[in-house]
This record gives sequence, C-alpha cells and structure tokens, in this order.
Amino acid sequence: MDDPLADTPTKGRGAVSNPAGRFEPERRHGVDDGWDFLDDLPPLRTEVTDEPCRTILTRNRSPDIPFETSINPYKGCEHGCVYCYARPSHSYMGLSPGLDFETRLFAKPAAAALLDQELRKASYRPQVIALGSNTDPYQPIERHRKITRSVLEVLSRFNNPVGIVTKSALVLRDIDILAPMAEKGLASVAVSVTSLDNRLQRLMEPRASSPKRRLEAIRGLSAAGIPVTVMAAPMIPFLNDPELERILDVAAAAGARGAGYIHLRLPYELKDLFSEWLEAHYPEKAKHVLSRIRQNRGGDLSSAHFGERMRGTGEHADLLAKRFRLACKRLGLNNARDEGEPELGLDTGQFSIPLETGDQLALF
Repeated sequence: MDDPLADTPTKGRGAVSNPAGRFEPERRHGVDDGWDFLDDLPPLRTEVTDEPCRTILTRNRSPDIPFETSINPYKGCEHGCVYCYARPSHSYMGLSPGLDFETRLFAKPAAAALLDQELRKASYRPQVIALGSNTDPYQPIERHRKITRSVLEVLSRFNNPVGIVTKSALVLRDIDILAPMAEKGLASVAVSVTSLDNRLQRLMEPRASSPKRRLEAIRGLSAAGIPVTVMAAPMIPFLNDPELERILDVAAAAGARGAGYIHLRLPYELKDLFSEWLEAHYPEKAKHVLSRIRQNRGGDLSSAHFGERMRGTGEHADLLAKRFRLACKRLGLNNARDEGEPELGLDTGQFSIPLETGDQLALF
C-alpha cells in the first residue's frame, strides 16, 4: 500500500512516495483523513531478504555499455538515489520502484560460491567482470554482509579482472584485495561524484557517502596504485550540470586517471518519482529541469536508443559533451583510453583456474 502521507518526504530516504509498480493491476492512493500524524508513524526501516539463485553472472548485449558480464550482489539499494535507473527493476518483483527499492533489499549470500563454479566451467571465456552495473556493491548493508568482498576474493584467486562502479567510500576497505590485483592489471574502480554541494547530494542520495568521503576514496585508491575513474553522473540540467568542470578538477587532483559522464534519463516509473522529488525539494526549478531534459531527449523524458541514451541529443547535450571533452583534455584525463588502452589496462590473459582441495597436480 502507498504511504498514507505520500507527498511528504521521509527523512533519510530519496523517493517521496511508494507507488505501485507498472505491472500491478491495482493503483492505491494514500489519503490523509486526519487520523495519521507524521510523529506517530513508525520509522521506515530497511528489510533485507536473502535470495536463492542458480547463477550469478549477468550478460549484457548493449553496444553502448563497455562490458559484457556483470555481478550484482544486491537488488535494491539503500543509498536511495532518487534518479537511479535501476529503480524500475523492483517492479518485476511486485514491489514499488519508490520507497520499496531503497528499504526492501535482496542479498545474494551464495554469490561467491556460484561465481567459483561458473569460472571453472569449460565454456567460460575470461573477460572483465563489472561490479555495480545495476545497484551499488558497496551500499550500507555490505559493511556487515561482505558479499562484494567475497566475490572479489574469488576473482583474485582466478586472476579474473574486475571493474567496480560505486559512490561509497567503503570500497577503501578492500584495498588489500584490489591493490595486488591492480598491480597485475586486474582491477580498476570508478567512483561516482554527482555533486560537491552537500545539501543537494544529501537530498538526491541520502545514504550515500558525502562528496568529501568520495574524494577521499579516489585519493586512497589512487595512492594504493589502483586506477580510478571519476563518473560525473548523472548530469541534471539546472541542478548539478554547472558543477561538471569543478567535479573533474577536484577528482583529477585527488588522483583520478579517467572520467565519464551520463546525462539523466527517466525511464518507466522513474519519470514520476523524479518529478515528484523535484516538486518536493526544488519546486521553483521543477518545470525548467523537466523541460530541458525533454529538449535533450527528443521531447520525452527518456530515450532507449543505443548511443543516445547516455548522452542525449540537441544543443544543450552537445554543449555538455564539449565541456566534458575540453575539461578532460585540460586535466589529462582519459589519456590511456585515447591511446587505445581498454578499461585502463585490465588484462584477461592472466586468468587461471586454481586447484580445489583434492585436485591432483599436472605432471607437465
């Protein structure tokens, strides 16, 4: 059921409401009848359910995404980023892309064991495996569940390269695994820095690391010899896109070697959730923001066209792309990619299957 005070932001959460998913046959609307008072409502707690699964590798066939295989240790994300493109995926489980997405989470405790099995198959082809392609592998519950860490331990044993995307400083915890992998060209990390404005960041990403902590993560990873990319993503017109150059400046100063950006898109239920969030927190900007997004998306709030969906089209999108290129050139970011070095040098040629207990060593 929807929150009885659906238009009232919940402290520490990103989405304003909890609408039914697009596959549900019913729509429910909360009504304040005078009997419910905000102070009397119970706190909105996070629930985590262990999810049994048969496989852990997810295949990608999208030509505009630079990896073929990924692992998502969790479904849903407690960071609560209001703009998250993964929110609509909760609808497949009969849950809301709104508050359910950030409070009703699913963990995959068997991820490491399943990965070990899959990497041992004769059909497995060594490749870079992405962590964080859908939800953040270092969201708060990872602190005690340590599923992401267990996955990294497996990848390290097999010498299988890994690329991580996160907005959490918790990634620093696993430097003891990532640094030796990076020394062999087997690991890189992309840290998402959406805004340097603490208030805007807290409203958009209420349970993610602060901008200061993310820059500390870039600095710590870089100091440990781990290649770091900064992701200025998503760029949102009139909210954080004026910060693009400043984000790249401070990230480069902290040690980032590469950079990327994504223009905001609002597929499925996300368009209503984000519009509702804008009206609640930035009512004076809401119409302007949505209007500019439509200009960059051919009149819509989203685009599914490969090659366009990440960058947008139109005058403003072209200007943002030019600003990004000029800033990267000035700061020396992405030089490795320009020279044709894929994934900041990740190497698939070192993959090897470690012996299991009881295995017999080869004679030759």
